Amino acid sequence: MTTTPLAAEPYRRPGLRGLRLLGQGPLFTASVAVLALLVLVAVLAPVLAPYDPEALDLSASLVGTTGDHLLGTDQSGRDVLSRLLHGARTGLLGPLLVVAVSTLLGTLIGVVAAWRGGWADAFLSRSMDLVFAIPGLMLAILLVAVVGTGMTAPVIAMSVAYTPYVGRLVRGIARQEKARPYIEAYVVQGWSGWTVCARHLLPNIAPTVLAQSAMNFGYALMDLAALSFLGFGVQPPAADWGAMINEGQAAVLQGAMLPALAPSACIVLAVVAFGIVGEGLADRIAKRER
Repeated sequence: MTTTPLAAEPYRRPGLRGLRLLGQGPLFTASVAVLALLVLVAVLAPVLAPYDPEALDLSASLVGTTGDHLLGTDQSGRDVLSRLLHGARTGLLGPLLVVAVSTLLGTLIGVVAAWRGGWADAFLSRSMDLVFAIPGLMLAILLVAVVGTGMTAPVIAMSVAYTPYVGRLVRGIARQEKARPYIEAYVVQGWSGWTVCARHLLPNIAPTVLAQSAMNFGYALMDLAALSFLGFGVQPPAADWGAMINEGQAAVLQGAMLPALAPSACIVLAVVAFGIVGEGLADRIAKRER
């Protein structure tokens, strides 16, 4: 029976349990609570919404805050609160798809580039540089021209645009991890590269990738909302925060601020919360490594 040499014992980066996520301070804890509330609202939107978000009532156009309409109504008489609650679904689902796809592709590209090195690393790195040269919003507009408006084209475009960010990050930390003695020890013992990556390298870089994904979520939410605001994303009468801001511009000129202000506040709150959580995770990882 062979025993694993001491050099083959893997260096363990702080796992998700070791991060003690809620120990980052009150601001971090509050941000986590805000994100949890947003997810809960998105899931329970059909139950929580007092009205149909697409129901028109022109007789109640631009009604202010009342007992029946806590956040008032828009120009078409639709309840702003109901549209906000349902808009959380598209507002979170789109970025979730972007982050999931870009993280999966970026991690795969980064690990292969770091592990294989040589021509594979050069080819994948130059490919990521090429994608970097194409603005994500421009790519989204081009796809919308081909595929049509809706969530599909912006999600695909943003996923492609965000992949190099994840790929570069993963490539850098994977190269550092590959240089550790325990990786070489496993290779010398005859372990395949994919086995070493799957069982040891990927788990050790996962916390850093998670922190970057949290920040990317906020950026993706903002980009997709901007596309909806410009008319390239989710189309009216569907409830979407970006589209609601666009629809509420005319109401602002008539003195009704809530139709545009409420979704704007939701976007800002979500983006800031995701940014704080991502920064908190990154700081925690850096402290544990030091």
